[in-house]
Order: sequence, then C-alpha cells, then structure tokens
Amino acid sequence: MIQRMSMENPLWGAPRIHGELLKLGFEVAQSSVAKCMVKRRGPPNQGWRTFLHNHSPDIAAMDLLVVPTIGFDLLYAFVIVWLGRRELIWINVTANPTADVKSRRHSPGTRLRAT
Repeated sequence: MIQRMSMENPLWGAPRIHGELLKLGFEVAQSSVAKCMVKRRGPPNQGWRTFLHNHSPDIAAMDLLVVPTIGFDLLYAFVIVWLGRRELIWINVTANPTADVKSRRHSPGTRLRAT
C-alpha cells in the first residue's frame, strides 16, 4: 500500500503517507514508510532549464539603473527587455525619480508585447 500511495502521489513524502495511513487505521512508523517508498530516479517536476525553455518567449526582464554622467550627475533609467526576442520594450530615463514617475511604470497586468 505504501508503494502504491507513493507512486500515485509523487509529491507526497513519508510524513504525508504516514499521516494518511494513520487515518486509515494502520499503525506504522514514519521511518518504515520512508524505507518502503518507491525510489525515484529524477525530480518529480521540471527543472529550471526546462521551465526557462518552455516559458522564455513570455518572460520579460526589468531593471532600474543608476547611470552617472560626465558632470557627476545621476540619471535613473527604467528598462524592460523581452527575453524571447531579445527586444527592448520600454525605456524611461529621468534625473529626478518621483513617486509619480514610479507609479507610471508598467503594472503586472500590462501586456508588454511590442508591435
């Protein structure tokens, strides 16, 4: 039963299966459950490389940069890059970033597709 539960629920660990067995009335130690579980060869979910490959067309990176000028002034640049096409979507440069400027940034729900 332990092997079947661990195969059908790959994200469950020994504590979860132990708890489910206790609810069903089986008195078994958690260490025994851990020994009887099916050993998996790979991770039960995708890795970072697979995730980035699957979602790279829809990922945008953004950064707030501080750029010193020749006259020792500071300029603040806000940049958004679409990683799928390596395309610059948005850039905004200002000498005085205020709350009003920051509030005009793209919100998370804004579509960032360049036309």
